[in-house]
Amino acid sequence: MQDNKNNATAKAFPELSPTYKDPHQYPPGVAYLDSQYVPISQAKISVLDWGFLHSDATYDVMHAWEGRLFRPELYLDRFFAGMGKLKMSIPYDRAQVLEIVMNAVALSGLKNAYVELICTRGCSPTFSRDPREAINRFMVFVVPFSSVANPEQLQRGLHVAVAERTRIPPSSVDPSIKNYHWLDLVAGLYDAYEKRAETALLLDDQGGIAEGPGFNVFIVKDGQLATPDYSVLPGITRRTVMDLCQELALSCSARALSPQELTNADEVFITSTAGGVMPVTKVNQNNIGDGLVGPICKRIQQAYWDKHTDNEWSTLVIYPDD
Repeated sequence: MQDNKNNATAKAFPELSPTYKDPHQYPPGVAYLDSQYVPISQAKISVLDWGFLHSDATYDVMHAWEGRLFRPELYLDRFFAGMGKLKMSIPYDRAQVLEIVMNAVALSGLKNAYVELICTRGCSPTFSRDPREAINRFMVFVVPFSSVANPEQLQRGLHVAVAERTRIPPSSVDPSIKNYHWLDLVAGLYDAYEKRAETALLLDDQGGIAEGPGFNVFIVKDGQLATPDYSVLPGITRRTVMDLCQELALSCSARALSPQELTNADEVFITSTAGGVMPVTKVNQNNIGDGLVGPICKRIQQAYWDKHTDNEWSTLVIYPDD
């Protein structure tokens, strides 16, 4: 009788069977959740978590490059600010979160790593609709470094289309809080694919250029740089480029940016933690400038990656085998 019960259980819950194999494939990596470090394949959340059910979460992404975390304090500033605006809290202070991140990167063994910090609204023990009754949940995961642009695109420049769909107005969803409300961005990607482009730039609710799926944008015209300042996430790589412009004596402003200015620019590039400074050489199938990666983009790219070995801009990770 017991064997029959076990067989029935195995059929109903195949993951409990010793022969069960997870059909999903996972990259190498490590996660921290529920106060422990686990392989990335074991990092799971409940289907009742508001982060899953309602996209009620904030997150941030930093990266390690050649074994060093790049500007972690700026990412922690934004992560804690986002939690504050969403009335979320976690039982860790900034120093403890940084320690968890450093430990997770070290345990992963990855020298070039994509590092995501997440706080979800969590679950209510009674499945209450009152968000104040939910227990907020904090987690970190570390996987191999990834880029918005692949190696070929980094070499010859991305091909981008301006999506016709409009961004959610900032009065609806605060873009300064990094969030998972990506349906507008995904819709923009499909608009871009239909235009034979590789990624998208979306418009804000006033018809200006805003941002793309996970990245900010810059233009260069007559040696002057500009980046949108409305309905955008204030990206850390965006800020880094603006900081680098000061060091390189380049003029850079954050202001409204029209679609026409984008297409008439001498150079265009996008910025993201996932890839750094990445050139754009086509917009709406038309060449930007001469259709080649521009000199100012190349100069900023080089300066950006050079800063990854600067002790004032990066923090060394101590790995178990070091």
